[in-house]
Amino acid sequence: MLEALGLTADEERVFRVLVGGYRATAGEVAARLGLAVAEVERVLGSLVAKRLVSRTGEHYVPAPPDVSLGPLLRHGQSELERARSAVTELAEQYRDSARRRDSSRLVEVVTGAEAIRQQALSLQRDAREEVLWFCREAPIAMPAAENDEEFRALARGVRFRVLYETALLEEPGAIAGLAEGIRLGERARTIAKLPVRLAVADRALALCPLADDEATGEPTAALVLGSSLVTGLVALFESYWERASPLRIDGVLADAPLSAEERRLLSLLVGGVSDKSIAKHLGVSHRTVQRRLQDLMQRADAQSRMQLAWQVAKLGWLDG
Repeated sequence: MLEALGLTADEERVFRVLVGGYRATAGEVAARLGLAVAEVERVLGSLVAKRLVSRTGEHYVPAPPDVSLGPLLRHGQSELERARSAVTELAEQYRDSARRRDSSRLVEVVTGAEAIRQQALSLQRDAREEVLWFCREAPIAMPAAENDEEFRALARGVRFRVLYETALLEEPGAIAGLAEGIRLGERARTIAKLPVRLAVADRALALCPLADDEATGEPTAALVLGSSLVTGLVALFESYWERASPLRIDGVLADAPLSAEERRLLSLLVGGVSDKSIAKHLGVSHRTVQRRLQDLMQRADAQSRMQLAWQVAKLGWLDG
């Protein structure tokens, strides 16, 4: 099943045995498969060369399948669909085995921007119910505008709740990408500052970037498996979500007192986006944005923009 990724049938059989048992000697693998030890050692040597397996003394330990095999999935997506399912199955089996045998494997360290990017894509690809996301400015592995995997997940019915730092919305193309996500069902809010970068899938798996590796300078991230650590990260997300301002770029209720464009303007204003960026997104002049805000302040009986934001929340103009 994994031939499309460049593995031979024997390599796949040996790799599956290692994933199922977490670690094993060449003799133990040979006994499981009914092969000669010399033949198994040859195959294990090939897997080590491909960095799918590492050796510790007499034991061989598999690398996390979704991290080690994931980058190969970028090529020929249609032909590799079955292989992707196999990688997901192996990843789940690997983590189940690791948790049972080694509590230290509750956290895996992913090193390098490309590896972090692939893990973020895999996390969304494998999500079944919900993805929670902290999006900070200056992404280290994948700009939000390049995250097409979210759109595919939304199409499958996966719920997305995303918190954006206000500064991120000032970056070129950010609001357009955000609007597309919201049109497809993303629930988005904004807040001045987030404490960490974070992605959580199905409240069971979290990806949280760490400091750069001191030896290589490469970015690193913690892949946190189902545990009280994930529960704590979900609680952190919920606490910031409750304090954040909703972003509604498109759509308007039939009986709402605002037009769709007025809702866009107010949503961005409440989210902390500058007048200049609002004007650019709406395709109007800076003066037009100021004039429309003055009109909205009069309608809300507000004397300042701060009071306008308070009145918008009180009157429920952005609810629903």
